[in-house]
Amino acid sequence: MLSSLATWVQDVIEQLGYLGVALLVVLENVFPPIPSEIVLPFAGFVAQQGSDSVVLMILAATVGSVIGALIMYWIAAIIGDERLHAFTRRFGKWVQIREADLTRAEEWFDRHAMSAVLVGRCVPLIRSVVSIPAGFRRMKLVPYIAYTFFGSLVWNIALVGAGAVLGENWESVGSYVGVFQWVVIALVVAVVARFVLGVYRSRNQ
Repeated sequence: MLSSLATWVQDVIEQLGYLGVALLVVLENVFPPIPSEIVLPFAGFVAQQGSDSVVLMILAATVGSVIGALIMYWIAAIIGDERLHAFTRRFGKWVQIREADLTRAEEWFDRHAMSAVLVGRCVPLIRSVVSIPAGFRRMKLVPYIAYTFFGSLVWNIALVGAGAVLGENWESVGSYVGVFQWVVIALVVAVVARFVLGVYRSRNQ
């Protein structure tokens, strides 16, 4: 399945160029199974081998990132904070999450929203997810777009640039991203475990 997906991604980029890269990145933000570690390095490889510009490939990918992030933002904003709290009050007990825990997480995001979006857009797995709390909390749109743009730009420069430099070995970028992704997973698990432990201790004081 992954091989078929990679072939389809390559066909789209070869046929549509910049537009194909932008559209694929929009989909990657909304539908994470489309992996950026295939889309972006291959875009760099295509640009390096043909008449396309690496810089314009990076720009196309970044525009696609912003559009995809805005879609996720508005989906979360439409669902709304009140529905999220209502869901937590009704079903939170099944996963040991209280409304107070949700409020605490929201307060943390409000304090660190800009850095969370900027850094989150440079991190595998977190890249698309960070748009959801931003939408729930109705983060101001102009800063959200700006930080999404610059965070995505860093990620796109790294992966498109790597594909351009590695040439026919562009697929090896995926292995490095995979290692980074496992590091991120380990850190996320550690953070969640710490949060759960803090909640447990506060309840037993």
